[in-house]
Amino acid sequence: MRTNGKTKWHYGWVVVAVTFATMLVSAGIRSMPSILMLPFEEEFGWSRGGISSVVSVGIFLYGLTGPFSASLLQKFGVRRVTVISLAVLGASLALTPFMKSLWQFDLLWGLVSGLATGMMANVLGVTIAGNWFSERRGLVVGMLTASAATGQLLFLPLLAKIISVAGWRYSIYVAAAAVAIVLAAVAIWMRNHPSDIGAAPYGSDQPVQPVEFKGNLFLTPLKALLSATRNSTFWLLSGTFFFCGVSTNGLIGTHLIPACGDYGITEVVAAGLLAFMGLFDLVGTTMSGWLSDRFDSRKLLFWYYGLRGVSLIFLPYALNAGPSMLVVFSVFYGLDWLATVPPTVKLSIRVFGKEKAGMIFGWFVVAHQVGASMAAYAAGVTREWLGSYSVPFVVAGLTCLLAALMALRIAKARAAAPAVQA
Repeated sequence: MRTNGKTKWHYGWVVVAVTFATMLVSAGIRSMPSILMLPFEEEFGWSRGGISSVVSVGIFLYGLTGPFSASLLQKFGVRRVTVISLAVLGASLALTPFMKSLWQFDLLWGLVSGLATGMMANVLGVTIAGNWFSERRGLVVGMLTASAATGQLLFLPLLAKIISVAGWRYSIYVAAAAVAIVLAAVAIWMRNHPSDIGAAPYGSDQPVQPVEFKGNLFLTPLKALLSATRNSTFWLLSGTFFFCGVSTNGLIGTHLIPACGDYGITEVVAAGLLAFMGLFDLVGTTMSGWLSDRFDSRKLLFWYYGLRGVSLIFLPYALNAGPSMLVVFSVFYGLDWLATVPPTVKLSIRVFGKEKAGMIFGWFVVAHQVGASMAAYAAGVTREWLGSYSVPFVVAGLTCLLAALMALRIAKARAAAPAVQA
């Protein structure tokens, strides 16, 4: 059976499946603090703001790793970097049940977990799509981005149930076992590039050799950043992704479950809402990848951010109204939680070139995670001050409406500034 070109079966889909599982487990673990917040408050007496600060650090480092992970993946190969990252993540999980102080939580989940999961974030998906596919890249990016939603779908309800029955430590053991399984799958089936098996990328009949990484691992991403800042499209996409972070994992991913607790909704039910949201995001983000292969990415971003903003402004009412309205929120918000990623990746490739797109998109992820980090901490502190999450939810909704308007400006910036060539 041929493994190059457009065939019924291509090894690239095996790589996609292994990457999907890796990103799924990584994202599921990254979202765990939302179900650990209340148990940690009860057992250790840590404040909501203190725990949120740890989550904030982890989110920030998760994002900051992105541009440098792109150069590491290109230099050392996807398989080696991913195996090491999974091993480090597994070690941090193994030590978590023994922690006693907030600084230990900060070390394990802020520093170590943040850096390890950052190596297996969206930049990994962009790298896989760029290496293995010359066609259907938008669809592949959408599928791999949706793995974060699937991670919540599978992990949060299960782990929340384990916490309610056996305690939070057993949820950590389950997460560590999942990391071990995925690590074995990566070691066995992951390949760095189609040339490793003598194949061409999907959609091409001509085998290609991987582009050799040249330059310094740490200076090259910084040089790519300096070059990109001369293009106004970079600032517009960075700004929209900043607001994306404010309105997704930093706020909803971290604080929706505690917010539901304020209204007497149990952790298991609230985790189910997040998982339900994740189910619709799996559909919405995969569909977004399909749409980004066919329609103007700027207009897609306008609709995604606009609808997300409306849903967040609706959220305080939904919390007061009860579970039925929360289900409505989960559907509409979930459909575009990460739907913004595929069109942003498409614009990155179009404007900055395929070779630089991974590093440039990594810097967009930095902006995303800076916004998420600020939202995670600010929402926790605001909850302590005001006794409610309503203000953070509405403010995040308004920032999404601003991001929608910024997305429309990208077209004008694209016409005014030449593309940055790789």
